[in-house]
Amino acid sequence: MTTPRRLLLVNGPNLNLLGTREPDIYGHETLADVERLVADRAAARGFEVRAVQSNHEGVLLDAIHAARTECAGIVINPGGLTHTSVVLRDALSGVSLPVAEVHISNVYEREAFRHHSYVADVAVIHVVGEGVPGYARATDALIDVITGQADG
Repeated sequence: MTTPRRLLLVNGPNLNLLGTREPDIYGHETLADVERLVADRAAARGFEVRAVQSNHEGVLLDAIHAARTECAGIVINPGGLTHTSVVLRDALSGVSLPVAEVHISNVYEREAFRHHSYVADVAVIHVVGEGVPGYARATDALIDVITGQADG
């Protein structure tokens, strides 16, 4: 079976408010800007992107499960679920796809409860605190892993 040349882009709760929610922390770029950035970066490498954002955990889990057979990897910003959701972590682990974890803000310089990520141990790429451009770096690094071009 050949690996599909598709990535799943997952954005968790409240990321639909990008551009208006706490712009001093998250900036002025919108979720549409994020989706366009990732799609353009992936397309430049011969990949397409399926994007999902939801404020409902089950919708995200279903998309991750579907990615098991439809995608080659997952770029995810779980939002607040990063710090609370064992089931999200288990879904990512269960599909056995490479995962890139992205956070727009530097969660390690924020409240103490944000310092722990349930996703960290299943992600092969971690991009934290680089703003929206961090999604592009995460996408490139994930494609490098998928295509065997990653260092190390």
